[in-house]
Amino acid sequence: MENLISKKNSKKILFTPGPASLSKANIINLNPASGRGDRKYLKTEKKVLNKIKNISGHKNIISTQGSGSTALEMVSLNFLRGKVLIISTGYYSERLFNLAIFAKKTHKFIKKVEKVDWKNLSKVKKKYNWIWACYTETSCGLKLSIEDLKKLSKKTNSKLAIDATASFGLEKNHKVADVISFSSCKGLLGLTGAGFICYNQEPKNKVNSFVLNLKNAKEKKMTGPYHSIQSLEIIVKNYKSFRKSVITNKKLALKKFKNYVLFPLKNQPLLCTYLKRKVISSSQKVVLYQPRVKLPGSVICHLGEAHLGSKAKGKILEYLKINEK
Repeated sequence: MENLISKKNSKKILFTPGPASLSKANIINLNPASGRGDRKYLKTEKKVLNKIKNISGHKNIISTQGSGSTALEMVSLNFLRGKVLIISTGYYSERLFNLAIFAKKTHKFIKKVEKVDWKNLSKVKKKYNWIWACYTETSCGLKLSIEDLKKLSKKTNSKLAIDATASFGLEKNHKVADVISFSSCKGLLGLTGAGFICYNQEPKNKVNSFVLNLKNAKEKKMTGPYHSIQSLEIIVKNYKSFRKSVITNKKLALKKFKNYVLFPLKNQPLLCTYLKRKVISSSQKVVLYQPRVKLPGSVICHLGEAHLGSKAKGKILEYLKINEK
């Protein structure tokens, strides 16, 4: 199996933000599964969800089939209410803004939605009920301080919700947020197909949707992401080792491209790096990240050696070079 997986990974070199390279840990635990009456699967699910809760530092967790965006829409409908402030960081924060506007129109719990540029947080003076932020913005390789966002929420007397799709597992202190949501296939290094929400207090909103009602997901009224969760069991058990592969690639990318790095170290996420110039590769095996916005430079992501865990050496960076034209 390891030889087969190694061969598959050698045919496709990923510099994209997820899913990560395929590992034995992802597939060795895949089995037929059911969410009701299947004791073996339910044991796996309990292990995985408890481990994810330990990483997040929250009391509650729900899982659902779908992407990180599915979980985000559930957050907007189930939790957000009153006056909502969106921290504007790029493409994915704009998604939060649009989701909040939609929730305001359809469910009426949100009364007002505003946004502020991440560089102007010190200028925020008004009170809000919720702040919603994508504090690791993949589209431009930017990371904010989650601690600063928590300070802002205290200053504005608001609760803090975080889109943790690009940060969960990799970055620290998600526990300071009241609600976080993320997917199975980025920082968690699992297979695609699952969305997660971690939170402390139960939401108050009554959601007129069967699929997007958090209570229905919590009570398992629909088929869950069984195989995605199975793909995470060995990953989360040995998460420190798999996470090290990302850290290794990040450090070596900063060193290799040090003359082209835009953001200071404090704004550097582990998942990815934004470079002021375009990167290219002569290899047809390489899959470069194509952000959903046009950039003068390139974003490279660091999940391509996840299957190697702590043995990763960042060798795939040899496939990349700066386009000097």
